[in-house]
Amino acid sequence: METKEFQFKGTVLNGFLMLFVTIALFILSIVGIIYGIIFLDGGVNGGGWLLGISVVLLVATIITMCGLFQLEPNEAKITTWFGKYSGTITQTGFYWINPFYSSKKLSLRARNLDAEPIKVNDKTGNPVMIGLVLVWKLKDTYKALFEVDSQTMASNPNSVGNNTKFLMNALENFVRVQADAALRQVAGQYAYDNEENEKEITLRDGSDEVNKELEARIDERLAMAGIEVVEARINYLAYAPEIAAVMLRRQQATAIIAAREKIVEGAVSMVKMALDKLKDEGVVDLDEERKAAMVSNLLVVLCGEDNAQPIVNTGSLYQ
Repeated sequence: METKEFQFKGTVLNGFLMLFVTIALFILSIVGIIYGIIFLDGGVNGGGWLLGISVVLLVATIITMCGLFQLEPNEAKITTWFGKYSGTITQTGFYWINPFYSSKKLSLRARNLDAEPIKVNDKTGNPVMIGLVLVWKLKDTYKALFEVDSQTMASNPNSVGNNTKFLMNALENFVRVQADAALRQVAGQYAYDNEENEKEITLRDGSDEVNKELEARIDERLAMAGIEVVEARINYLAYAPEIAAVMLRRQQATAIIAAREKIVEGAVSMVKMALDKLKDEGVVDLDEERKAAMVSNLLVVLCGEDNAQPIVNTGSLYQ
């Protein structure tokens, strides 16, 4: 995305040097005020001038002190000169700039958003509960501060001001709303699952593809606010409560059918093997009726859920 941020090009001085200078000027102005009062009381010429200059120097020193600031790693200070954007300062340390620059501080650190699960309709129209976890951070401070209205996004608009915490909370509210919209969009493109077409990507089985699509959609929405998506993935997925019981029974039925198919397939293979073995080794010669009875009995034994009770035939095979 095109960035509108640029580095501050004004004068940035060492903060410790300017702190020493302002302290020296402050002491000098206090001494001047004291001597100015003494000179005025003693009737010495120039006492009024000394007092006036010292007062002005004291006021200027106090204003100069307002230009001192410090930045920690992954913090940025955005400056404006009477409403005009003047650049962003990202160098860490203790510095001084012209105190007449207005400034706001933003955090460039990565932040987590663990969104509460929301109810959406999947591709087939089934209501599902879906949630996401999102890792994001600021990439363009100009867009974050000037292209989105942080005042209206804040829970308490009157408390935003220059406070870093409230500014970042306002941006987090923006991220939350846009992530919710993107999640609804992506969830509507896929079915929760699809038993009939196993090659189709679903929310339950296609986690990698769905997460990539979700990350792209969120990143596209947050680009206007200068926010970069580090990672986005679905962390909660379930049917909505009103259909969860029905869908659970359907899944159980599908599992039972699949298990039965496997059991029948194995039973048929074992019956065929038993008949072939009896015929090849000449153990007994069975007619078609006896074969059918044997097959029936073996299938009942192999496919039944309960243990079969054997019946011993002590008579002739042909009785």
